[in-house]
Amino acid sequence: MADDWLRLNRAWWDERAPVHAASGFYDVPGFLAGKDSLRTFEPGEVGDVRGKRLLHLMCHIGLDTLSWARRGAVVTGLDFSQAALDTAVSLAGRAGIGAVRFVAAEVDDANRALAGETFDIVYTGAGVSQWIPNVDSWARTVAALVAPGGFFYIAEYHPLPDCFDIVDGEVRRLRHGYLDHGPWVERAADSYTGPAQTSANTFIRWNHHIGSVVDALATAGLRVEFLHEYDFTDAPFQGLQRGEDGLWRPLGPDWGLYADDNWAGLVLHALDEVVHHGAEMALLRDLYLRRGS
Repeated sequence: MADDWLRLNRAWWDERAPVHAASGFYDVPGFLAGKDSLRTFEPGEVGDVRGKRLLHLMCHIGLDTLSWARRGAVVTGLDFSQAALDTAVSLAGRAGIGAVRFVAAEVDDANRALAGETFDIVYTGAGVSQWIPNVDSWARTVAALVAPGGFFYIAEYHPLPDCFDIVDGEVRRLRHGYLDHGPWVERAADSYTGPAQTSANTFIRWNHHIGSVVDALATAGLRVEFLHEYDFTDAPFQGLQRGEDGLWRPLGPDWGLYADDNWAGLVLHALDEVVHHGAEMALLRDLYLRRGS
């Protein structure tokens, strides 16, 4: 079944595109009213995008893509789900955003789909790395899409929490090792945005630890300029508290270490065992790599 990942995963995302567009998680009404969907740190780290050619890989329904367009970028969004792209095109029209195009293709086929075009900025947002079967092939594709002097930027969830089964916000057990790659065949009759009536409920996912991603991108010819890890996330979990900026952080200065079996406490416990204390937990990470002139 794992060999059938493309058909299964595309069906999973196709069915959930309208579900996501109607969910509070994506807050389409807020976006149409002018809300920016980007994480608060992203615009400052990417810099001024006005007039820059920006490619958003695995763009889903396009809110982040369109947020970059609002900031002045000449944007292309690419995704393998036509249903998601149809939603993105509709949202662009409803928002009055014209400087954007959407292309249907699996990410490893991006160079062919874009006819060898390169971009000043190649961008990937949160939640995509677990859907990439081969990180080395993906990295070569990314590097080929970056124009001379351009850069690739990814803001992604830290892979460590994916090692745990989290049910209703609580960690139940260790699911796999941090260095395990997968694939894993999983079933879920809903979505990360909440309960949903769905029929395409089988999907395949992978795990790529931070070192594997950095190594793959560097081997593909990109130069690492920074790698940041943060103690917050934009996804709610038990044991986290939402701040005024809309981001979720662990409770208290000690982050509730060992307090109950909540996600923050258990993951910190696991980290302490590995690094012998003194570690900060990273819930989000971003990575910026540049191609030489």
